[in-house]
Amino acid sequence: FQDQAMMKTMSGGNCTLNVPAKNSYRMVVLGASRVGKSSIVSRFLNGRFEDQYTPTIEDFHRKVYNIRGDMYQLDILDTSGNHPFPAMRRLSILTGDVFILVFSLDNRESFDEVKRLQKQILEVKSCLKNKTKESADLPMVICGNKNDHSEIYRKVRSDEGENLVSSDENCAYFEVSAKKNTNVDEMFYVLFSMAKLPHEMSPSLHRKISIQYGDTFQQKSFRMRRVKDMDAYGMISPFARRPSVNSDLKYIKSKVLREGQSREREKCTIQ
Repeated sequence: FQDQAMMKTMSGGNCTLNVPAKNSYRMVVLGASRVGKSSIVSRFLNGRFEDQYTPTIEDFHRKVYNIRGDMYQLDILDTSGNHPFPAMRRLSILTGDVFILVFSLDNRESFDEVKRLQKQILEVKSCLKNKTKESADLPMVICGNKNDHSEIYRKVRSDEGENLVSSDENCAYFEVSAKKNTNVDEMFYVLFSMAKLPHEMSPSLHRKISIQYGDTFQQKSFRMRRVKDMDAYGMISPFARRPSVNSDLKYIKSKVLREGQSREREKCTIQ
């Protein structure tokens, strides 16, 4: 991760949030269809689980944190399991900082897809690292979802998942249940630890704040009667828009050409 002094501004109405670019990250969630990627993201953002399945084309979310007076921004890219546009998947990988690869423990094919994705991410990021001479690590969690199902439905053994991460200290394996909310918090805690991000970005370690408090959210002295005695707060940006493909391409190009190597991406407006 690059330490740049640039700022990202997110504004809407009377709310303007300035986040240092060095504290702005993108988390990319990848995996086959119907493995629970969006359910894990929903658990992370609002602690809910939706029983009804809706195919994801590509969803973009943004969460902003005030942690001990410092501002952080986490963009979340929830990708399609069908990968209709291979070039878009490659771009998602290129612009990602941390990764969650999801498969279903009762679906062998989804595990094979995760193995392919892991290999692709390492290859794509290795190519980019060679061009930019970066030395940053690549935090990644491989996540076996639906461990609430009976063992008779299991198609992937635990040791197979663990073998995928055994040779990489920046990669961890978890078996979770988005439905039962089992091991989800622990998985995010470890992912953020590997990425050297504050532990308080994990779902259970910060207080959720409404957008109506945006004006005071970024103040180092931020305290309110409802949330006193807390050092970490998180706020979902309800109308965050995914940066354009052109913006992401320019971001990658600037890294390759070393033109300031800015982390700045397209601004997001909260309306």
